[in-house]
Amino acid sequence: MTDKSLGTFINPFTDFGFKKIFGSEESKPLLISFLNDLLPIEDKIVSLEFKNIEKLGILEEDRRAIFDIYCHDEKDHQFIVELQRAKQQHFQDRAAYYSSFLIQDQAKKGKWDFELTPIYFIGILDFSLTNFNDDNYLHFGQITDIYTQKVMYEKLNFIYIEMSKFKKQESELANHLEWWLYFLRELVSFNEIPSEFEGDIIEDAFNLAKLANMNYEDRHAYELSLKYYRDFVNVLDTAKKDGREEGIEQEREQIAVKMLQKNTDINFIAEITGLSIERLEQLK
Repeated sequence: MTDKSLGTFINPFTDFGFKKIFGSEESKPLLISFLNDLLPIEDKIVSLEFKNIEKLGILEEDRRAIFDIYCHDEKDHQFIVELQRAKQQHFQDRAAYYSSFLIQDQAKKGKWDFELTPIYFIGILDFSLTNFNDDNYLHFGQITDIYTQKVMYEKLNFIYIEMSKFKKQESELANHLEWWLYFLRELVSFNEIPSEFEGDIIEDAFNLAKLANMNYEDRHAYELSLKYYRDFVNVLDTAKKDGREEGIEQEREQIAVKMLQKNTDINFIAEITGLSIERLEQLK
């Protein structure tokens, strides 16, 4: 029986919820729809294949870098789609570092002319970036000439969505991407699928996210993910309320230690807390 206190739909800002909606085999059409709405590309994505980070040709310690969703399309364009719950120091540096793995992975043995396929790093952020002092919730970055403002290199792309700045209500939604963002922001508040989504692919996302449609194993995994999410949010809220921004790192480590003591997977702990694998190994 479903625990009614959990609500009707899963929280998409939990690790389980995000991967259920966008990172599973059954949700590929949803991810394709979202990416086609988000990216300014002429040739729309037709199909996607999820890739295993372990297959990247990099050092063992670097293979531990965590991507929420890593995939490529039929044209071999590469995508990293991340959900970030809390502000992280040097976030954009980390995005560039992870993207470099996908560049290295395209190297071919023998004679090679260095041609690369496009790479897209997409960050869905549940916080605001400090270097954007405007009200725009969507940012798209490429390597640009600072004098002419023209794009110098278009194959390395960074897209950031600041969810905290997306404040539009249903009557204000201007395009299908904003319907997706509205769905992500409001999902846990719905008790049933709104009629406005009937016949749209987002209706499939509602059905996939409905707790009553899940088996026991998935519900249990979601409840565990939700517990860690609530603990993490509580830590951040408490630190901010007390004016102890410098104490957030310590609070994260305390949560990590508790999870390590319960033999929780170290990669999962890194995703939840934002701590590096190296730091978690030290805490062990």
